[in-house]
Amino acid sequence: MKLLNYTTKYFAAILLFALLIFTVIFYFQMLDEIYDSLDDGLENQKILVINKAKKDPSILHKTSFEDGYYTIHPTSYSQIKEVKDSYRDTLMYMLNEKDYEPVRLLETAFRQDGKYYKLKVITSMVEEDDLIEDLFYSILWLYIGLVVGILLLNNWVLRRLWQPFYSVLTKLKNFNIEKEQGIDFENTNIEEFQLLNHQIKKLLQKSIDSYKAQKQFIENASHELQTPLAISLNKLELLAEKEELSPKNIELLASVLENLERMTRLNQALLLLSKIDNKQFVEEENLNITETIHQIVNDFLDFAKHRNIEISIVGKNLIQKHINKDLAIILFTNLIKNAIVHATLNSIVKISIEGEKINIENIAETGKLDEQQLFSRFYKVNTRKNSTGLGLAIAKAIAEKYDLKLTYAYQNKHIFTVSF
Repeated sequence: MKLLNYTTKYFAAILLFALLIFTVIFYFQMLDEIYDSLDDGLENQKILVINKAKKDPSILHKTSFEDGYYTIHPTSYSQIKEVKDSYRDTLMYMLNEKDYEPVRLLETAFRQDGKYYKLKVITSMVEEDDLIEDLFYSILWLYIGLVVGILLLNNWVLRRLWQPFYSVLTKLKNFNIEKEQGIDFENTNIEEFQLLNHQIKKLLQKSIDSYKAQKQFIENASHELQTPLAISLNKLELLAEKEELSPKNIELLASVLENLERMTRLNQALLLLSKIDNKQFVEEENLNITETIHQIVNDFLDFAKHRNIEISIVGKNLIQKHINKDLAIILFTNLIKNAIVHATLNSIVKISIEGEKINIENIAETGKLDEQQLFSRFYKVNTRKNSTGLGLAIAKAIAEKYDLKLTYAYQNKHIFTVSF
C-alpha cells in the first residue's frame, strides 16, 4: 500500500470516528434547541390565549382541539394550586396525515374573574425518526465529500510535496552498484528531504567504495594466488619427470601435486563465489537454455562413457532466460557433472525439460541427502579427495542471483530441479 493511500485510510477512519461523535452531540444539541424553541412558542401562545380570554370570555368553554390549538377546562383552586407550567410530548391524530403525529403540549392554569381554568396548548413538532434520517444522510454526504476532498488533496497537494521522496525511491530502485555510479538528487526546500538525500548519498558512496575495494581485492587475490600455484605445479611436474626419484619420493610428490591441484580448484571456486556474491558478472544476454544444456551434455559424453553412464535428454521445450552466459554454463555444468560423478556405474542420468522446469535425475548408492545442508559451502556427501564441496553452493548462488528456484527431491533417485 502506498504511503498516500495509507495516510488516507487513517484519515478516513479518524474522520468517521470524529463525525460519529459530532453527530451524536449535534443531534442532542439540535433536539434541545428545537424543544427550547417549541416551548418558547407555547409560552407565547399561552399568553395570547389568556389575553384573548379576557377580551372574549366565550373561549373559556372551548374544551376540545377540534377547532383550534388549545383547550380550556374549568377547574377548582384545590386542583390547580400546585400546578406549574409543564411541557411534554404526546401524540395527536392529524387529519392531513391521517395518522397520529407527535406534538408538544403545554399544560398550565390561570385565574379569571375569580374562577380557575386549566389550559392546554399544542404545537406540531419535528418527528425524531425523520430528523435522525435527515441527519444521517446529511452526515453521510458530508463524510463522503470530506473523504473525496482528502483524496484530491493527497493526489494533488501532498503528491507534489512528496515528489522528492518518490524521486529518491525511483532512483534507488534503478541504482546498480556494478556500474559504480552515484545518484544525482533533485533540489528541494524541505529540510527533512535534504537530510534524507544527504544521508543516502553518503551511504551509497560508502557502498560503492566498499564494492570497488572488494572487487579489487578479488581480482588481486585471483592473480596473486593462481600464479604461485601454477608455478609450483609446473615445477613439481618437471621434478616428477626426473628418473633419479625413488618410487617413494614419486608417491610423495604425487600427493603434493594432488593437494596443490585441489587447492587451485578450491581457490577458483571461492573466487567465483565471491564474484557472484559481489555481482561482478554484469554482461547478460537472452540465452537459449535448452541449446546450452545440449552443448554441456556433448562435452560430458566421453566422461560419461568412461564410467559406462548414459545421458538421456527428454523434451525439446524452448527455454530462454536473460542471464550471463558463463554463469548459466557453470550452473548446469555443476549439476550435470555432479549427477554423473555420483551416479552408480552402468546407470542413466536423465535430463527432463518440461515447461519452465529442468530436472536432472540420477541413481546413486547414497540415500536421501540432507536438504538443509545440501547447498551449504564445503558440504560433502562422500570423502572424495578431488571434491571441493562448493559445486552445489555455486549453483545455488547463481540460481538466487537470477531468481531461479533450485530444489532437491529424493524418489528412490536424486532429482535436482531448476525452475524458471
